Amino acid sequence: MKVFVISGSLSAFLGVALGAFGAHGLKARVSPEMLTVWQTGVQYHLVHALGLVLIGILCHLLPDIAMLRNAGWLLLAGTLLFPGSLYLLVLTDIRILGIITPLGGLSFLLGWLLLALAVWRQPA
Repeated sequence: MKVFVISGSLSAFLGVALGAFGAHGLKARVSPEMLTVWQTGVQYHLVHALGLVLIGILCHLLPDIAMLRNAGWLLLAGTLLFPGSLYLLVLTDIRILGIITPLGGLSFLLGWLLLALAVWRQPA
């Protein structure tokens, strides 16, 4: 689906921008611990941006597989929840936001699992 390639591309753009912001704009403003949290968000953000692009391409090649689309939506949700909650945690220092992060991680795990199952079910 086009939405996943576009979302993944824009997510990669945003991940690079946020990585640069963390390295240059936050370095003097947050603790080293919080900078590490930021970089963890960026790392997961960028990896899953590429996953979204991959799923978008696979959806184009295999358009009738709902499991692929569901995997894409899970990676997109995971991107909002996992790195998104880490970015907000660093910027606001509201520690309770940390309880959202595992939901994003679960979305990522389920998305990758659905991707594997969708491809595994296809004839060789």
